[in-house]
Amino acid sequence: MHTVPLLINGDFIASLTTQFIDVTNPNNNAVIAKAPCATDDEIAAAIAAAKQAFLTWREVPAPERARVMMRYQQLLKEHHDEIATILSQETGKTLADAKGDVWRGIEVVEQAMNVPSLMMGETAENVARGIDTYSYIQPLGVCLGITPFNFPAMIPLWMFPLAIACGNTFILKPSEQDPLTPMKLAELFMQAGAPKGVLNVIHGGKEQVNKLLAEPEVRAVSFVGSVPVGQHIYKTATDNMKRAQCFAGAKNHSVIMPDANKTQVLNNLVGASVGAAGQRCMAISVAVFVGEAKDWIPELAELIKAVKPGLWDDANAGFGPLISPQAKQRVLALIQQGKQQGAECLVDGSEFSLPGYEAGNWVGPTVFTNVDETMAIYQQEIFGPVLCCMSVDTLDEAIALVNRNPYGNGTSIFTNSGAAARKYQHDIEVGQVGINVPIPVPLPFFSFTGWKNSFYGDLHAYGKQAIRFYTETKTVTARWFDEDAQAASNKDVPNMTISLR
Repeated sequence: MHTVPLLINGDFIASLTTQFIDVTNPNNNAVIAKAPCATDDEIAAAIAAAKQAFLTWREVPAPERARVMMRYQQLLKEHHDEIATILSQETGKTLADAKGDVWRGIEVVEQAMNVPSLMMGETAENVARGIDTYSYIQPLGVCLGITPFNFPAMIPLWMFPLAIACGNTFILKPSEQDPLTPMKLAELFMQAGAPKGVLNVIHGGKEQVNKLLAEPEVRAVSFVGSVPVGQHIYKTATDNMKRAQCFAGAKNHSVIMPDANKTQVLNNLVGASVGAAGQRCMAISVAVFVGEAKDWIPELAELIKAVKPGLWDDANAGFGPLISPQAKQRVLALIQQGKQQGAECLVDGSEFSLPGYEAGNWVGPTVFTNVDETMAIYQQEIFGPVLCCMSVDTLDEAIALVNRNPYGNGTSIFTNSGAAARKYQHDIEVGQVGINVPIPVPLPFFSFTGWKNSFYGDLHAYGKQAIRFYTETKTVTARWFDEDAQAASNKDVPNMTISLR
């Protein structure tokens, strides 16, 4: 049985712990590895290594740090399919979906290659007579990333490449449910020439997370996961005087106008709702049909019904299993609640099972209609292959519905009307908006900007906001005296105010 190593000070080492967490194949729940719950001494060693490495890494010129990222992105591209295969086998994602996961992470690494220009400060000459002001962007120190199971390549790559490119050092605590992919990412990062201690990887559960959050040397914490855990991480981190960005739950709506391209709408909604078994924080889990567009719901249900779950290497599989038996039971319970609370279940995937893999965490595509805001399937993030369909009469009603929801991660509108699209993007209280784009995840030169209960913090992931999250700004105000100026200044009355003159 493979035991996942820790990465501490450049070495992949076996943990001395006696506590391990099973890593399972979601297709059949067979144990494929064991992840250690790192000891307090191992956590302390990782922190010490990161602290020591920061003293020298921060002095490495930004172009040299960028070259490490150049080599890293090349290695990621060379090993792209290998990483995707590992990812598929421990998450159950189809290979095509896994490749997308890896590629979106590579795009962030390519953005990290631009770090010299991203860390440029500002200057202003003669802010007062003979006085100039300029600013420098400098790294924070040791940073911490806590990542979820659903994107084990993309989300770690949201974090440590940008943080390290800025001159910080990093502790990564990946999900204990699929740690093999992050370890491959770490292995390639070391091959790219990263110095010892710049990246460290610690495994474990809540106890290890809380220990890391309490470490005084950790200056900033980045997290992606559920709402309860996100709230705990944010509060604990800030109580310990740390900078924090916590990306939490979502309930993403897609609004369909009757003038939209019907074929495009239906095809996009199928993949956006049940793709990746619905285990995306940007999945469309609510379709809001405006006016006559509600007549498309039966046809949408038939298209979704035709999607078949399957194994990761089955090219015909629409999506794979859920990550764990616990995740499956939660989704099944919500489907049952939806039926009990009066929603009409047009497609029911709760009895789905893959022949030969009956022990897997399978849930088939599921579609509800006649859903209202009081139902559990609407109020909760299901995180499964379940789409809720709702109907309203006007665009204003659709906007009001979306804005009443406590989450604000992503939303989209399908329409051929520029006026409707303009009104929607302006009035909607959601951080990421798609116009005829179902899942509007921005490319990494922008930032991932969830709102409301989908995000706790101020500065978001990747893009310019991530650079600001992982750095401090130092502002310098300078005056230089020549001999004449010095002689003149000796005659001046001392300035007893805070004004510059």
